[in-house]
Amino acid sequence: QVQLVESGGGSVQAGDSLTLSCAPVQRTWSAYATGWFRQVPGGDREFVAAIDWSGSSTFYADSVKGRFTVSRNNAVSQAVSLQMNSLKPEDTAVYYCAVDLESFYNSSPYSSGAYDYWGQGTQVSVSS
Repeated sequence: QVQLVESGGGSVQAGDSLTLSCAPVQRTWSAYATGWFRQVPGGDREFVAAIDWSGSSTFYADSVKGRFTVSRNNAVSQAVSLQMNSLKPEDTAVYYCAVDLESFYNSSPYSSGAYDYWGQGTQVSVSS
């Protein structure tokens, strides 16, 4: 069981930046990959970005490519960050992080089904 906590959400203006963080509540020794998804009320959970355990491979949805950056530094902590720049009103959603304990070995990072554990989500609201 891996419990995750997200932080860093909030309300901002279009063009502003936010950084979300995702970390396990207790240190885990698993080499996991981390993904970020978002969901609006009544909508499906949408892939945003993902990063493998080593940090050498990253994946982005076309809608955020060039604006969002996912990163990790395992030498410092187990937290994974999602830097969100040039935010748009259409980025408004609840953002969830999730982990794949097999680090995408047998699954696609773009699919929510690849992930084993999910956080509770953090709200990001962008006004025009």
